[in-house]
Amino acid sequence: MGALHAGHGALIDTARAKADFVVVSVFVNPDQFGDGEDFERYPRPFACDAAYCESLGVDLLFHPEKAMITAPSRTLSLAESQLSRGLCGASRPGHFSGVLSIVSTLFNIVEPDVAVFGQKDAQQVRLIQALVKDLCYGIEIVVEPIVREPDGLAMSSRNVYLSDDERKQSLCLSQSLEHVRGHFEAGERDTAVLQRELLNGLQDASSISVEYAEIVDYATLEAAKTICAKTLAAVAVRIGTTRLIDNVLLDCV
Repeated sequence: MGALHAGHGALIDTARAKADFVVVSVFVNPDQFGDGEDFERYPRPFACDAAYCESLGVDLLFHPEKAMITAPSRTLSLAESQLSRGLCGASRPGHFSGVLSIVSTLFNIVEPDVAVFGQKDAQQVRLIQALVKDLCYGIEIVVEPIVREPDGLAMSSRNVYLSDDERKQSLCLSQSLEHVRGHFEAGERDTAVLQRELLNGLQDASSISVEYAEIVDYATLEAAKTICAKTLAAVAVRIGTTRLIDNVLLDCV
């Protein structure tokens, strides 16, 4: 959605390594914002985005107006019934329908062989993997690991909203997730124990409101009592008026 940073740059670099022609879309999609969310104030530094893409050798920057890709009379959208129920989907009704509808539209316009997405939006990535499989898109989905600031905060276009104090408080997300990873690597497989450790770390920060802190099976995004396959530890919080998400993958393989 624009406001590009080094996390997006990593997606572009991976795309360049995988393909001969790289397309970047920049589109702040109104259909994935709910009532009271930050659509109007979402950062839109398009000139900076264009210069950044040019510096990374992007072949085509696709920056459509809404009317160009979404007809005013449009009555169709995509919905998913299982993977989108929990995590971010529980508190953002309609969000993932907006995501899937615009991603499918962009896929149909660009017709890519490869599409690169970031692991920070883990539930979105899992839904797009399901979209490609279920609707038989011949597209390879590549997932790029989370790119972090030197202090561990996951890079996000919304980080610019944070005050200096909120920015310091935000470090509890990555620290709590790394704490959980440490327990997992030490042999802990009980998700109740890991979730308790995750919540404890987040609740130490006084200005943070926890939306969720979950340990879920990555394939189904449903809770499991014991880790025996690829598992996602994921958090969403509000710091002041800013909503941040982060996650780590815990892989038994």
